[in-house]
Amino acid sequence: MPAVVVVGAQWGDEGKGKATDQLGSRVDYVVKYNGGNNAGHTVVVGDEKYALHLLPSGILSPGCTPVIGNGVVVDLEVLFQEIEGLGARGVDTSRLLVSADAHIIPSYNRTLDKVSERFLGKRQIGTTGRGIGPTYADKMSRVGLRIQDLFDASILRQKVEGALAQKNQLLVKVFNRRAVDVDEVTDELLAYAERVRPMVADTSLVLNDALDAGRTVVFEAGQATMLDVDFGTYPFVTSSSATAGGACTGSGVGPTRIDRVVGVLKAYTTRVGEGPFPTELDDDMGEFLRKTGGEYGTTTGRPRRTGWYDAVVARYATRVNGLTDLVMTKLDVLTGLEKLPVCVAYDVDGVRHDEMPADQSSFHHARPVYEELDGWWEDISHVRRFEDLPENARRYVLALEEMSGTRVSSIGVGPDREATIVRHDLLD
Repeated sequence: MPAVVVVGAQWGDEGKGKATDQLGSRVDYVVKYNGGNNAGHTVVVGDEKYALHLLPSGILSPGCTPVIGNGVVVDLEVLFQEIEGLGARGVDTSRLLVSADAHIIPSYNRTLDKVSERFLGKRQIGTTGRGIGPTYADKMSRVGLRIQDLFDASILRQKVEGALAQKNQLLVKVFNRRAVDVDEVTDELLAYAERVRPMVADTSLVLNDALDAGRTVVFEAGQATMLDVDFGTYPFVTSSSATAGGACTGSGVGPTRIDRVVGVLKAYTTRVGEGPFPTELDDDMGEFLRKTGGEYGTTTGRPRRTGWYDAVVARYATRVNGLTDLVMTKLDVLTGLEKLPVCVAYDVDGVRHDEMPADQSSFHHARPVYEELDGWWEDISHVRRFEDLPENARRYVLALEEMSGTRVSSIGVGPDREATIVRHDLLD
């Protein structure tokens, strides 16, 4: 049975939660392998809408084991808030597994995240202020706290003390904040130890054993390709590896075990936060896409920036992820538009770029080169077969498929779980 990686192929919020949830009812494990509660998935099941931030989307599929991998940073307060919230709505969360090697977001990193962002002024990155970046920085600086540290109070206190030795200097002398008390932080974290203990496992071993036994595993990325710390629009990116390669380092499953890589993108483009966005629309059409598509952040509630489909970004995502399939969401949002511009290349100081510019300065100055496709007026929310779409809707999908270099295997035509056209089975 396959191991499938699901990644965002734009700037996030593409509908990965829905794509993973659709697979989740047919798979045994769904693994979140990067990010933290700075990313949100909205999944609609019947009349119920679920906003997930830290938990994998597979949490909503009975019989599926959701896994938080070692590449995730975990805010324990948020973790249990989500668990309790889902439990109150009748969702069984008892199968959740958490890697012992996943890093913990301590309260002092949330503080540092917020004050550091304000300190940047006009150079702000657009962070959510949830302590994600500082926690990944601690991980690389080897002063981080891991889930397994909760089970040894002495070790935990030593690590908190070591981290705060420098951070308190920064808080007091640079940001004019009070120093953080070591015992206060330690006690706060230890309060979660027994609650989280039953969930903790060597998840790398669990997942490899599952694949050996013929189980199907889906790896779910947080954020997206264009927010990846290496391949995104740096420095306006997240702090983790949001591309397909991160699935291996963030879960402990080797690259030779991955069978398929699915990229999720919208039939147009959005992003949240600062940074370049070549096809952005700062006009009534941009507002139309925002309102019609419900483009507001699941985690932050911030209005998303909107723009036309960018085939250059799609080709780039195909290349750096090794995509085998695309899942296109929100095709229905474009219904009623007479013309649909699609960015096929960039103009940078008079030079045409059919592929992503090699440097961020060129990308920042890129201007979209558009081709226009004809729109459609018919309601497509009820359509479940590709051949039943209006002719112009079919032409739009096929044109984007050719431009993007990857087959479009699934098409979303509405927010519900069932509002999907399947052209190719992602698990076949």
